[in-house]
This record gives sequence, C-alpha cells and structure tokens, in this order.
Amino acid sequence: MKRIYLVVLLFTGFGWSQDQAKIDSIQLLLPKQSDTVKMNSYNSIFNMLVRKQPEVAKKYLDTLLTAAHDSKNSSFIAKALRSEGVYFYYQSDYYASEKSYTKSIQLYEELNQKKPLSAVLNNLGIVQKYLGKLEAAAQTHLRSLKLKEELGLGASDIAASLVNIGVLQWELGNLELSTEYYEKAEKLCQENGLTWGLNLVRGNLAANYKNSEQYDKALKYYNMVLAHWEEQKDYPALAKNLNSVGALYFQMDSISKAKSYYIKSLELSRKYGEPQMVGLTTRNLGKVSMKEGRHELALQYFLKAQDISKKTGTMVRNVGDHLNIAEAYAALGNYKEAYRNRAVHFEKYDSIFEKEKIEQINDLEARYQSEKKEAAIALQEEEIKTLNEKAKVDQLTKGLYAGGMASALALSGLLVFGFRQRIKKNRIAREKQEEIYRNEIEHKKKELTSQTLHLVQKNTFIQELMENLQNIKNDPDRFKVEFRRIVMLLKKENASDKDWETFKTYFAEVHNDFDQKLKTLSSDISEKEIRLAAFLRMNLTTKEIAATMNVMPDSILKSKYRLKKKLGLSKDTDLTTFLNTL
Repeated sequence: MKRIYLVVLLFTGFGWSQDQAKIDSIQLLLPKQSDTVKMNSYNSIFNMLVRKQPEVAKKYLDTLLTAAHDSKNSSFIAKALRSEGVYFYYQSDYYASEKSYTKSIQLYEELNQKKPLSAVLNNLGIVQKYLGKLEAAAQTHLRSLKLKEELGLGASDIAASLVNIGVLQWELGNLELSTEYYEKAEKLCQENGLTWGLNLVRGNLAANYKNSEQYDKALKYYNMVLAHWEEQKDYPALAKNLNSVGALYFQMDSISKAKSYYIKSLELSRKYGEPQMVGLTTRNLGKVSMKEGRHELALQYFLKAQDISKKTGTMVRNVGDHLNIAEAYAALGNYKEAYRNRAVHFEKYDSIFEKEKIEQINDLEARYQSEKKEAAIALQEEEIKTLNEKAKVDQLTKGLYAGGMASALALSGLLVFGFRQRIKKNRIAREKQEEIYRNEIEHKKKELTSQTLHLVQKNTFIQELMENLQNIKNDPDRFKVEFRRIVMLLKKENASDKDWETFKTYFAEVHNDFDQKLKTLSSDISEKEIRLAAFLRMNLTTKEIAATMNVMPDSILKSKYRLKKKLGLSKDTDLTTFLNTL
C-alpha cells in the first residue's frame, strides 16, 4: 500500500524566526536577567535553533531543564518538558517525545493552564500518530481543538489542529474529510496572512490532490511550496516537499524524475539530521530500485528504512516496511523470507488499522461535531430565552399603558410556556427518533455481519494463497504439474458470484432497492461499482474491501473517487455518508 507521509504542524503558531541577530541580542541580555526571565530566554533561543542547529539547541535545553527543576516551579518545569518533547520529536525519538509531553500535560492539568495545555496536546497527537496510536491521537487532537476554541485562540493555533486532524483522517483513508480540514486551515492562513502555515497546508493539500489523481493541481501547489521553502532557506521543510514531489512523479510513472527528487531530499535530510525523513526517502528510493529491476539494491534500501523506523518508533511506517521487504525477497526468489515478512505486515497492519479502531476514531469525530451542534443549539435557545424575556417586558409596558397589565402578563406567560413546551416536545421526539435509528442500525449490522465476514475471510485466504503459488511458479521442481490446475481452480472459486449473490440477498432484505437507487442516479454504473457501494454501506475498511474484491487498497481509494464522480456528488459530499442515506 502506497503511503506518502505528510508535513504536520508541531508548534501552536506558524512562525519560525531565522534571525541570528535576535539570538545574539538575547544572549547579550542573559547575564543581566533574573532567573525567571533567563529561563524564558533559554526557551526562546532553543525554539529558534532546534530545527537547524539541534546540537546547539540541546545545550540550551539542558540548561533550561536544570534551572526549571531547581526552581521547583511547576509552570517552568512543564514548559521545559514541553521543549524536551519538541527536541526528541525533531530527533525522531517518538517514544521519548511522548514521555516528555505526557509529563508536561500532567503538570499543566494540575495548574489548570489551558492555553499551554492545548499546545502540548497538539504536539502529543502528532507523536501518537507516528507511534501508530491512532485512536489516542484522534482523542488528543480533538481535545486540543476543543480547548483552543473555548479559549478563543488565534487562527494559527486553530489551523495547526485542523491540519493535524486532516493528517490523521488521511491516515485512516478518509481522503475527502482530510481535504476538508486542510481547506479550512488554508482559508484561515490566507485570511490572517500566515505565510509559513499556508505553505505547510498547501503541501498537504498537494498530497491529497495527488492521491485523487489531480496531478496538474498537485504539481502547481508543490511548485509554490518548493519556491517558498527555498527562498526562506528552510531546508528541513524543503526536504519533505522534495520527497513529496518525488512521490508524485513516481505515481505518474516518471521514475527518473522521481529518483532525482528523492536523492535531493535524502541529501538535505541527512545534512539537517531528521532521521524519520531519511528513513522515508530511503524507503522511496527502494521502490524506485524495484521499478528499475535492481532488486538487491531495493532490499538494501528497505532494510535500512526498516532499521530507522524501528529506532524512531514510527510504527505506521514500519508496517509498510515489511511488505516492501517481502516484495524484494520474492523478486530475488527467497520465498520463505517473503512469506514471513508478508505475514508480519498483515499482523501489524491489523493491530493499527483494524476496523474497530477506525470506527472508534470516526465516532470521536462524530461526537465532536455533535457537541459543536448541541452547543450552537444551546446558544440559540439562550438567545431565544433572552428575546422572550425582552418581549415579556415589552408586553408588560404596553399593557400598563393600555390599562391591561394582567392580560399582557398572561399572554406573555402563555407564549413563553408554549414555546418551551414545543422545544421540549421536539427534543423528546428527536431523542426517540435517534433511538429508533440506533436500534435499526444495530439490527442491520447483526443480520449482515456473518455473511460479510465470510466474504472478507474467504477472499483474503484465496488472495494470499494465489500469491504464494505465483511465487513458486518459477521453480521447475515444485508443483510443476499441479500449478496450473490449482491456480485455475482458485481463480474459478475467487471469481464465483455465488457468495456475492448470497450477500446481495441478505443486503437487499435490509437495504431496500439499494442497487436500483444507484442505477437511477447513474445508468452506466457497473456491477463492480455496486459491490463497492454496498461494502461502503456496510462500513467495511479499505483493507477489507480490497481483500473481498481481490485488489490492492490503493485501487479501492481510486475506485471510490471515480464512483463519487459517477454519482455526481460534489467535492464537499462524503461518499459513505451519502450511501448511508440511500
């Protein structure tokens, strides 16, 4: 499965000073400053140096940590631990980074300092994503965003959370939802003149355009971003985007161009010491070598990338490493190692991307949006209450002037009482309807679960068995006579529509005329596309659909994009949500 890892926003704001003169001026003032001010100065210098000169930044961090602990001031200790988490992040030591951020968060919670807490939560969510803790990352990012909105923080803080939630949604295969978050962040950056953040967001949007095969648009965005980072001499960011452009050309099958961008990215990543980027670009050069037929070299690249993903704790990338290594071993004829690595890949993939976790994360997103709507309704009700009180006073005044005070009070009271009763009645009706809907969904899930699992398990088994048989095809001493017969039998079984027809029968009983509704929307919709729509309606994961339809997960993402276009849905409409309405 192809995955291009996107630039994420670590700091609460989008600015990063490169002004050495500013650092020099702070250093000149250090001897005259009090201990409290001095610690803030150490922290400021650290933040300006951590990306470009991490060795120098580490000296200031060590001084800051010592001074903070000596002060016994919890607020300073929390800030120092947060900076320590930032340092470990840029060293790609995600386990250590998570540990520092967690300690910082505990102190900020005890101090009830919500603003810095929201910033550290944002940072922790990024690290958790790299460690493969996707559900925890979702909870952390949504908590950070909620705090920022409650505090009324600025555009840069909100945009940082929006982008990181977009990255997480992309990891889960929710490309459209990811793009929505990025576009909201892009708009915020444009409206508030946040140039640095704008280019980070555009880099992520370019990657999404690439994944939806909008290559011209993706390249346009990448070129804008590359020009900006080169002008700013922000070489770590430049390295990330050079790698992304390489991935774009690789997907377009321009292998030589992809290779040249990967090499430039690798050179910069090595020079500016970001191990996880070295691992990512090394992995991509391995894929180029596979395309070139240089399988031994590809294996060396993949093994180096795997070593880096283990050391840095980037578990999401480590999952893909095993699949890449398996493909390289298979190409070299080492089927035993190929099979072993492939088995490890699926085991790790299931542990990180299993359906239950994805559903839990999507549920968190739904709950967050629901809370926002409920808050808006509560605010409206409060406004209505205020208006009613005002109307009550007005009625009273008019009644006094007219000599009908009692009538006015009675009328006003009846109006208020009637309005409140309607609100209460509507709320009760809404709650009942929601309960009916939940029960209906649960009933539908139970009726279809058995047949759906059968389809997924059967096709996963057949797919893997066929791949193993393909691997031994070139061995003249093994299965020479039996190979063709076995493969034909398996293909026949895999292509059989028997299970699909059984599934359709169950599905039709629960979802009345689903296929006919699709054909009404698009007369040229194919049977394969109807299958895809049905599986999406069942909330199967991309991996499960891919196994059931005997294709790669990337192919499912592309098929979803084409199905959406065929159904005439707008960019803002989520495909799965739409299918759930049919």
